[in-house]
Amino acid sequence: MESRVKFLGHPVHPMLIPFPIGLLATAFVFDVIYLVSESPRWADVAFWMMTAGIVGGLAAAVFGAMDWWAIPRHTRAYRVGLLHGAGNVAVVILFAVSWWLRYDAPLTPPGAAIVLDGLGVAAMLVTGWLGGELVDRLGVGVDEGANLDAPSSLPGPRGEAPSAHIPIQQPFPR
Repeated sequence: MESRVKFLGHPVHPMLIPFPIGLLATAFVFDVIYLVSESPRWADVAFWMMTAGIVGGLAAAVFGAMDWWAIPRHTRAYRVGLLHGAGNVAVVILFAVSWWLRYDAPLTPPGAAIVLDGLGVAAMLVTGWLGGELVDRLGVGVDEGANLDAPSSLPGPRGEAPSAHIPIQQPFPR
């Protein structure tokens, strides 16, 4: 199934996600640098990167939700999309709480705020994999002939790769 919302022929959701991913992950890195260097400059930059990342995450969520609502119910893609979306809402909440905890003193964030950043980044790794599963494995948003019930890309119970059971399609007709 193709994406519901496109700009100049390309899906909008994948265009937006690099910004919050990069901003929020780098905010955590800068918080770690703040802890090591004790320079408040890094915490301040992390605060503002987090601000932009939260706003960007909310914008990406709107377009992701529009695409998810178009996925037929009772498909694996629908379930994976639900986990992906709910997980990303949790990521934004973790960073929003971190942002709120440091709002009055962005130059000296409490340890709890930085722990929340770390949890947010860890959760982003999981939700990013789920997003990759939606696009790369299930073809959501990119392929009109998507297999919305394709098996997981993780190895099966006996360790074999499920992709061995899926015929490889040529990208261009011969």
